[in-house]
Amino acid sequence: MLAREWRYFLLALGFFTRIPIPRYVDFHEAELNHAAKYFPLVGAVVGLAGAITFVLAQFVLPQAIAVLVSMTTTIYLTGAFHEDGLADSADGLGGGWEREQMLTIMQDSRIGTYGALALIGVLVAKFQALSYMPMLFVPLMLIAGHALSRLCAVWVMATAEYAKPSGKAKPLATHISMTHLLIANVLGLLPWLSLIGLMVASHHPTNMMIRFVVMTLTPVLIAWIWWRAKLLKHLQGYTGDTLGATQQITELMFYLGALVWSLQ
Repeated sequence: MLAREWRYFLLALGFFTRIPIPRYVDFHEAELNHAAKYFPLVGAVVGLAGAITFVLAQFVLPQAIAVLVSMTTTIYLTGAFHEDGLADSADGLGGGWEREQMLTIMQDSRIGTYGALALIGVLVAKFQALSYMPMLFVPLMLIAGHALSRLCAVWVMATAEYAKPSGKAKPLATHISMTHLLIANVLGLLPWLSLIGLMVASHHPTNMMIRFVVMTLTPVLIAWIWWRAKLLKHLQGYTGDTLGATQQITELMFYLGALVWSLQ
């Protein structure tokens, strides 16, 4: 069982990142549904890479440039997979009037005005939020933000139907079991819970920890509810692109909430 689960994790890692996986892992897209529970763990790995890059860069560079280097690392590591989904989703939902038209626009490899604006806006906002955050918080927030935002994508998969007859997320269209969803929740929330554990160990005041919980989770939850409702209204479900957009939007909202908390 452990060997099988390790294989599923490697499938998720190979699908969502550029990290090479061993040759013995015989990749079958249909098995991605079993690997969905490990998406938050893949996010933690990507966030850890960004955190390590930031820590190393900030020794010789200003914080803003170190953040830029870190973001570049995570984008390269994922092949801009989620950023591409954000741009395509913005083009489709912004430029289409009918459901089928929206889906057709999202399949176009060219980026439009809505996609460009959404992509630039989210990237600049993440850059600004991390640049203004206290330097010691940035690595921890990167790991927690990448893991939690991918959990949000899993929850979209668990609570909505796939919107197209085919596509890059079609292998994920089977409903996630409660056991797999539980595992995803643990993996997605563990880095965030670890931050609270560090606060407890550092004897932070209780009211500060309560504010952290409220200020980091509330923006993420509001954004997730709004985005999911928009997908159900216009597409009657999700696509691979909208899952990428889910990750980008909720990651940004997590950083913004963490920034507000850090400035209190």
